[in-house]
Formats: sequence, structure tokens, C-alpha cells
Amino acid sequence: MDTKVTGRFGERAAADYLKKKNYRIVGMNYACRLGEIDLIAESRDYIVFVEVKLRRDDSFAAAREFVTAAKQNRIRKTALLWLSQNPTEKQPRFDVIEIYAPEGEKSKQLRINHIENAFE
Repeated sequence: MDTKVTGRFGERAAADYLKKKNYRIVGMNYACRLGEIDLIAESRDYIVFVEVKLRRDDSFAAAREFVTAAKQNRIRKTALLWLSQNPTEKQPRFDVIEIYAPEGEKSKQLRINHIENAFE
């Protein structure tokens, strides 16, 4: 399984989910020397930096558990750089979207869990 292709599948599914929840997607796969942010979205009050985690199931661990403290720190630093280049009055927030796809990209049914304000 090509992890890059599978990762993009998960990010597209998360973006579609957020659009249905009235978020506007501002960016996907923002990368710099400090790190990467999977999705950047706007809601009415927030600019949301989203880490997407795709897994087949949660039998080993919940997908959110793979967003380690070190990963959170990289995301925060990357978000600060993005905010310095894209000023906004909106409050920043860090979310995690877990996507469970039992058959990977071929899954008909996805289980999506959106964790708002997953870390600060």
C-alpha cells in the first residue's frame, strides 16, 4: 500500500467532511522546513490547523494517539510560520481528524471522528 496515496485519500476525506460542516478549506499539505500541516480550514470564528490520521481500525490504538507531543510541537511551530505569512483576526485552533477505513482507499464506509481543540 502506497502510504503517500493513502494519506492523500484520508486528507481528501477529511476536507470533504469539513466542507459539509461549513468549514472553508484554506490549504492542504502546507509544508515548510519546520514541518507540515495536513489541512488548514476556516470556520466562522477559527482558523483551524488539522492533523489527519487514517487507520484501518483502532484495535491497536486510537489514531489520535499517533499525534505525539513532538508532532504537536512541530505543528504548532509550522502554524506560527503560516500565521506570520497569512495574518488573520481568527483564533487559531488545533484539531485532529481520525479516519477509520477498514479496506483502505477501497472502503465504502468511513468512520470519522473530529476532535476539536485536540491540543494547544
